[in-house]
Amino acid sequence: MTTKLLICLGAFAVAAHCLADDRADIKAEITKRHDEAVQRLHDWIAQVSIAAENRGYPEGAEYMVKLAHDAGFQKADVITTDGKPGVFATLDAGAPKTVGLYFIYDVKQFDPAEWSSSPTDAQIVDKAPLGKVIVGRGAVNQKGPESAFLAALHTINGAGKKMPVNLVMVAEGEEEIGSPHIPQLVRRPEVLEALKKCVGVFMPSATQDLDGIVTVNLSGAHAPDEYYVIESANPKIQSFDGAVMSFVEYLYELAK
Repeated sequence: MTTKLLICLGAFAVAAHCLADDRADIKAEITKRHDEAVQRLHDWIAQVSIAAENRGYPEGAEYMVKLAHDAGFQKADVITTDGKPGVFATLDAGAPKTVGLYFIYDVKQFDPAEWSSSPTDAQIVDKAPLGKVIVGRGAVNQKGPESAFLAALHTINGAGKKMPVNLVMVAEGEEEIGSPHIPQLVRRPEVLEALKKCVGVFMPSATQDLDGIVTVNLSGAHAPDEYYVIESANPKIQSFDGAVMSFVEYLYELAK
C-alpha cells in the first residue's frame, strides 16, 4: 500500500464537489496531516480482528467506533449480532443527499513465516519499483483504502470545510468468512431507516498500477448468498455446455 498517494486520492475523491479554492485548502491540509494519517493506518493494522480464529473481538468493533468518532461521525455504535459485532455510524453534514459506506474491520488469517516483515507491525519498507510502502495484513484489503477515506474526512474537517453529503457507515467484522450475520446488522430498524435515505452505497477502494495509473472503485462485489444448479435435458456430454452458456446469457440479459 503506497501511503501518500492513496491518502491524497481519498481526500480528493471525497471533496470532488468542492470549489477549486476549497480543494487548494484541502491539498495543503493533506501535506500537513500526512504523517498523522500514516500513523492511523499503522495503529489500525496492529489491531487485528480475525473472525475465523475468534481473535480481536469485541476490540476490533470498539476500535472502529473510535476511528469513526475521530473522523467526525457524530454517532457511532457497536451493534451486536449472533456472530461478531458490527458498527453503525452517521455523519450529518446538513447536506441534501446521503451516501452509504460499507466498511470491514476484519482481516484474513496469516502465517507470519510467509511474510517479508511482520504482518501486524505495518512496517514502511522500500519496495522497488514502487518506493516506500506499508507491509501489513489489511494494508490493501481493506484498511488501507478505508484509512484513506477516513484521512479525507480528517483533512476536510481540518481545512474548515463541510462535507458535500451526509454519510451512513455500516462496518462488519465477518466479511472474510462470508458475512453470515450482516442481515442482522443492516436490518436493525435504526440502521435500515438510515440506509433507506442513501442515494447509493459504496466501499472505499483504490489501487495504483506499476505504471502509475490510479483506479478508484465506487462499488465492490461481495460473497454470494445463493447458488444455482443447472440441469440439462440432453444427456450427451458434448452438449452439456449449452445449458451452462444459455443460463449465463440469461443472467447477463437480466442484469443489463
